[in-house]
Amino acid sequence: MKTNRRRSREFALQGLYQWQLAKTDPATIARQLGEAKGFDKIDVEYFRTLLEGAVAAAALLERELTPHLDRKYEQLSPVERGILLLAGYELMYRPEVPYRVVINEAVELAKSYGGTDGHQFVNAVLDKLAAQLRALEMRDS
Repeated sequence: MKTNRRRSREFALQGLYQWQLAKTDPATIARQLGEAKGFDKIDVEYFRTLLEGAVAAAALLERELTPHLDRKYEQLSPVERGILLLAGYELMYRPEVPYRVVINEAVELAKSYGGTDGHQFVNAVLDKLAAQLRALEMRDS
């Protein structure tokens, strides 16, 4: 069963995908997605936090993610980029969400929406990013 947080992440990923391709502002994207089937089953506040936060921090997140990539950031698919922006935002700005939950949720999104081995790539990148951003939490777990 999907939690409302998982659904929030799915909708935020859709929003990030749209933002990357059309450069639509997050408020417009949120309004459009608000009319989609299943939107009533999500944590709307968390969805907005993820979407708006990841867009606002996209340049910083790109800089943080880039050293951990095996190719140029621009060469990632919009889905992979969206997942990494989403999870990167959670790792950086949502310390109340355990890093293992962030990575697991990102891997599940990649399995559902990404390419064949996209989840392995996402997992490897986020493991390295978590070691950088959440070193104390990783050590203590």
